[in-house]
Amino acid sequence: MDIMKTEVNGINIAILNSDEVVIKDVQTALDLMATVQYEAGCDRIGIHKSLLSEQFFDLKTRLAGEILQKFTNYRVKVAIIGDFSMYPSQNLKDFIHECNSGKDIFFLPTEQQAIEKLSIL
Repeated sequence: MDIMKTEVNGINIAILNSDEVVIKDVQTALDLMATVQYEAGCDRIGIHKSLLSEQFFDLKTRLAGEILQKFTNYRVKVAIIGDFSMYPSQNLKDFIHECNSGKDIFFLPTEQQAIEKLSIL
């Protein structure tokens, strides 16, 4: 996994990239959060969707809710980066819309948009 650290408006943001799935369940999400905070000192993280298990995008598994709740509990802002149009689920589209309306969790198409959202106080 690659961690690219950037600073915008005095805020450190980590953008994560990998060729393999890193987040498979709640524990691997917690491990990832701890690794990023330890190695990069960031509590704002952009995660390319390729790092997430496909189960994450099936809301019936409740994996997305459980994982994103951990990010919220630990006060880590997160942006999931990628194209989500391939998922036909209206529930997922509604979930993404609801997350994007908040201040802590975002689903965005590009790294630049993720950095912009995560750099807002």
